[in-house]
Amino acid sequence: MRPDRRHELILRALRSDGPTAVVALTEKLGVSQATIRRDLAQLEDEGLLRRIHGGAMPTEGSDEPFTQVSTVRAAAKDALADKCADLVRDGEILLLDIGTTAHRLARRLRGRSLTVVTSNLAVYEELVDDPGIELVMLGGAVRRDYRSLVGFLTEDNLRQIHADRLFLSTSGIRPDGQVLDTTSVEVPVKRAMIAASDQVVLMADAGKFPGTGMARVCGPDSLDMVVTNAPTDETTRTALRAAGAEVIEV
Repeated sequence: MRPDRRHELILRALRSDGPTAVVALTEKLGVSQATIRRDLAQLEDEGLLRRIHGGAMPTEGSDEPFTQVSTVRAAAKDALADKCADLVRDGEILLLDIGTTAHRLARRLRGRSLTVVTSNLAVYEELVDDPGIELVMLGGAVRRDYRSLVGFLTEDNLRQIHADRLFLSTSGIRPDGQVLDTTSVEVPVKRAMIAASDQVVLMADAGKFPGTGMARVCGPDSLDMVVTNAPTDETTRTALRAAGAEVIEV
């Protein structure tokens, strides 16, 4: 069994069963306890779980429902969406991440000649009746409160595609440029989106500096551009630019 598949099954077991012993995970996955312990150590380093005596437990995130988040810093998100829409050229293949800023960006793409690939149900609803946009919906398990699709099916679908540009969301950016998320279940999907894209554009309003999140999505070297609505602090700006990311303040 591939390590990434094992990791998906471990995280799924923790989400469904809560704290789980190494012995139970060994029996469930059919591998040695040493392999499970190495997997748990790696996943803890990535912020996707927390090890406890004899096993592991899921991380506790501050995941908020989509409808609640959509009203927060709306003007800032509109400014980011306007700028990101200006970056798009007709004919491009775009990946749109989860989140409310991606939804606002989708509104500004209506009437364009584009291919949009997404796991964001709000983006789907926004663009499904637009005849000019070829809309590709990724498969996966539905997170109803946050209107997204996640899981190994989503990740497998992403391995089959190639996009010109990804518009990536985040719950927070550390001063060293590390991109974070509050919930571990979204992290593998975000990473698969990054791997599938030629260019990665991070959309981050002022509230995301430093923001929140225990789970690491990627480092600043995975970003090509960061679009934000307020001046970033000097430490963060330096880290992003040193890694090669262009910082655009709107």
